[in-house]
Amino acid sequence: MPLHANAQRIQDLLIERGFPLDVIEMPGSTRTAGDAAAACGCTLAQIGKSLVFRAKPSNRPVLVVASGVNRVDEKKIASALRESIVRADPEFVRASTGFAVGGVPPIGHAVAPVVYLDAELMALERIWCAAGTPRAVFALTPQDLRTLTGGMVLDVKQT
Repeated sequence: MPLHANAQRIQDLLIERGFPLDVIEMPGSTRTAGDAAAACGCTLAQIGKSLVFRAKPSNRPVLVVASGVNRVDEKKIASALRESIVRADPEFVRASTGFAVGGVPPIGHAVAPVVYLDAELMALERIWCAAGTPRAVFALTPQDLRTLTGGMVLDVKQT
């Protein structure tokens, strides 16, 4: 069965960039980190959840790929960015990424975001990220995620 167009776009982008990783469409939802962990058969910590913020006043998109177990400390992101941030609404997410909330991948965005990667993800062997739809995912190493996104590794965990 062919992949959904958004999932296929991510699959094609991975191949173009030299990463022979497989996008998988699950029979059920992977919209939340909990759903994704259950569907992928991994721990919640291994889910790289894509959270989109809007920088103020520049309106730049900011992507934080956080471990599924962590809440993001927005002050840490704002400090690294040197600009305040607010959680993006669904319209901003779709306009800046090209994807709906619940399926935002770490790559392939309509507008290139500033990217921060949760330092806790870097200690894992394998992580899972969304692949363009609320049912599509792909597995990769933390180093692959870093290379693909060009993201800055940061302690984003709320304490």
